[in-house]
Amino acid sequence: MRRRMKRLKTIGMFIAMGIPAIISLLPFYLMFSMGTHNTGELYRGDFLLPGSHLVNNFLTVITTNFSLSYLNSFYISVIATVVSVFISALTGFALAKYKFKLKKAAYFFIIGTMMIPAQLGLVAYVLQMRMIGLANTHVPLYICFFASAFGVFWMTQFIQSTVPTEVIESARIDGCREISIFIRIIVPYIKPAIITLCMLVFLWSWNNYLLPLIILNKDSLFTVPLALARLNSGNFTDYGARLMALAIGTIPLIIIFVIGSKYFIRGLTAGAVKG
Repeated sequence: MRRRMKRLKTIGMFIAMGIPAIISLLPFYLMFSMGTHNTGELYRGDFLLPGSHLVNNFLTVITTNFSLSYLNSFYISVIATVVSVFISALTGFALAKYKFKLKKAAYFFIIGTMMIPAQLGLVAYVLQMRMIGLANTHVPLYICFFASAFGVFWMTQFIQSTVPTEVIESARIDGCREISIFIRIIVPYIKPAIITLCMLVFLWSWNNYLLPLIILNKDSLFTVPLALARLNSGNFTDYGARLMALAIGTIPLIIIFVIGSKYFIRGLTAGAVKG
């Protein structure tokens, strides 16, 4: 009787977890499935099962500048992610474990900037980039992520809650330099936070649309969001190819989440509670 109740409980748990998972994955399945059909089949509603136009739609997308836009988005997102996470981790380490004048004022100033919508500073930022000759380049698209107020706040909270001060003091007594303490002690402790922030910054950079729309005006410099908007707004009417391009654009995000989902959950739960 107990075994039967245990099996029923296990089956019920799988059903309770499986239904939300199916509902969450259904839009992605429909997007990929619709990308294998032509426009006529989409208008008829014949897209629940994969079609036979996968290769044609893929070739249609590749013949445009979408592949170049894909590479542009990838390297911009990688640069933004690496530098942003590195600076955020160093700053968070300083704010969490060092004592210096105006520390609280600096910390509250950083938090205060999170309350200001990024759109308010967009005009001034674009004007600055034009004044120093960086307009119509990729540089403004990744340096805007270098000073991440959220990243600093996130790392500060995580380091305070997970890194024991005694370990750092012991390393200093043993003669370990500060940079070595950061690399050998702090980084292993905050690995979940680093991976979580990497995923978030990469996602923000990859999906960035408004800033590239204002900064860039050359097709060869376009990122994925701009390339998708160009497909949607021009004379290109092949909706199957458009959906194929959209599906291709989401593949890196899906891969990153699948690889780092375990650390993402650990980072959220560990950084949320100060123990």
